[in-house]
Amino acid sequence: MLEDLFSVVKTRFNGTESNSSNSKKDVKKTDIPNDLLFKCPRCSNVTFMDDFIGNAKVCPKCNYHSRISAKERIDMTIDKGSLIEFDKNMTSKNPIDFQDYEQKQESIREKTGLKDAIITGEATIRGDRIVIAVMDSRYMMASMGSVVGEKLTRAFEFATQNKLPIIVFTASGGARMQEGTVSLMQMAKTSGAVARHNKAGLLYITVMTDPTTGGVTASFASLGDIIIAEPKVLIGFAGRRVIEGTIKQRLPDDFQSAEFLMEKGFVDMIVERKKIRRTLSHLLKLHQSKGGGSDE
Repeated sequence: MLEDLFSVVKTRFNGTESNSSNSKKDVKKTDIPNDLLFKCPRCSNVTFMDDFIGNAKVCPKCNYHSRISAKERIDMTIDKGSLIEFDKNMTSKNPIDFQDYEQKQESIREKTGLKDAIITGEATIRGDRIVIAVMDSRYMMASMGSVVGEKLTRAFEFATQNKLPIIVFTASGGARMQEGTVSLMQMAKTSGAVARHNKAGLLYITVMTDPTTGGVTASFASLGDIIIAEPKVLIGFAGRRVIEGTIKQRLPDDFQSAEFLMEKGFVDMIVERKKIRRTLSHLLKLHQSKGGGSDE
């Protein structure tokens, strides 16, 4: 029913529907509120935006998990008001003098309210202290440049020094080409920080969201003690066409999906968005009961 409503309303307000006598008359165009309805890009189901948001921005028909902002992710995961953000005002330079890089970043900062593609900080989940890092795909597809690598490294170092578990929500198109070799160096830097945290016997949980690709997958995203993914998200390194062209074989249709990677042992569990907070809380409690995590 909503699909029909969506089609009729769009046609009518765009001025393309004639009157009952089929005479062609100009119809005054009226703006349709962008936040009235949500049309799922996977199944084309149409639902009211309020219902879609109330369902954690998950399609009620096909369970499509849409991309959400870092702030939305944090709000639905941690205890309300518990975030103490790290390095809030850190911004990147232009290390290789990439044309218009500063201007592009300024424009994105104005649109998103973010300084770069990741938010890090200390928080609690159901009373348990953690360090959290959340990538935001609205900022240059959450590509990993110097700021993402530095903020993430500092978050791991804080967690190591304070004997805290860390949870990282990944969503990235990979390394940031506008920063050249500097962006590639972040793979080694973040992996080193993860190794030191691991050596201290502390818990690291990765939650992979759509998409997690490129240099992020090839570094810290794949190094979690426990790797969780949302349903049907894209996880991989190179693109399908690149791989098929290299190996001269057709890949399975579900290749690089969370379900395919779980079957192959790369992902430990697939958890729906509305159950992430509860799942993380259970894992934190279990880890503490085994002698890991915080000393408190």
